[in-house]
Amino acid sequence: MFYEESFLQHIALERRLSAHTVAAYSSDLEDFLQFIRTQCLTSVAEVRHLHIRAWAAGQLQRGVSARSVNRRLSCLKTYFKYLKARGWIAQDPMRKVLGPKTGRRLPVFVPEREMEALFTHISFSSDYGGQLERMLLEVFYGTGLRSSELLHLKVSDVDMGRMTLSVLGKGGRERVVPFAQYLADALAHFLRLRAETFPGNAEPWLFLSKKGEQIKPSFVYRVVHRYLSAVSSVEQRSPHVLRHTFATHLSNQGADLNAIKELLGHSSLAATQIYTHNSIGRLIEVYEQAHPKGQD
Repeated sequence: MFYEESFLQHIALERRLSAHTVAAYSSDLEDFLQFIRTQCLTSVAEVRHLHIRAWAAGQLQRGVSARSVNRRLSCLKTYFKYLKARGWIAQDPMRKVLGPKTGRRLPVFVPEREMEALFTHISFSSDYGGQLERMLLEVFYGTGLRSSELLHLKVSDVDMGRMTLSVLGKGGRERVVPFAQYLADALAHFLRLRAETFPGNAEPWLFLSKKGEQIKPSFVYRVVHRYLSAVSSVEQRSPHVLRHTFATHLSNQGADLNAIKELLGHSSLAATQIYTHNSIGRLIEVYEQAHPKGQD
């Protein structure tokens, strides 16, 4: 037995990982288990670290990137940890498995002048559809939320008095994210328009489609991609790029790294440190512009 259904229910219902993550884990695990069955193994208790290493090596030989292989190994790490906690295996074979080395990928972000152009030079219609699209962009850039976090925001999560959002992040971790006065004004206007457009609608979600239903991830992606394409030439134009942009701009303006970590909902500071590279680049630019010797 391999207990894959039990594991997937665990990460979806108990750990409350996003639907996107659950789907990715399901695909990764299925690929691994198919390989295991070709090795004539009939139980997860028979899996050893050598089997996992052979599977990972096969992935690389098929042209899968080292980064993607590491992500798939992360799935297996969670899987075997779950099995051991349930007593279904005696030893965790992942303890002797190391992932392939990868180069450090820096986050893609939109420059400040282009974000300013987005909100000053782009025209949004005044009806509900236009204001919905603007609010999606404003909230992403103004709070650094993940797409899944934004999708599941409820009207009750907005505290206009304290100017905060109650956010349910990865692994079911809750955090409170503040927002600025300009965003408070925009949210207040949007909430009034939402109430006028959908009187009596009982849906709890903050962002509703024009049909009065919870918006879908594909819609959010299309909106962000379309508007970023209008103002920026960055290669990636997804909601996550706006999250990177939020964090990078804070870092460039001197925000404390621990504060950025809390705002983003990172579990460790290591995940946040990628944004210091861009800050150092900004410091070098300021130095060269301001120091007498830097201008030679």
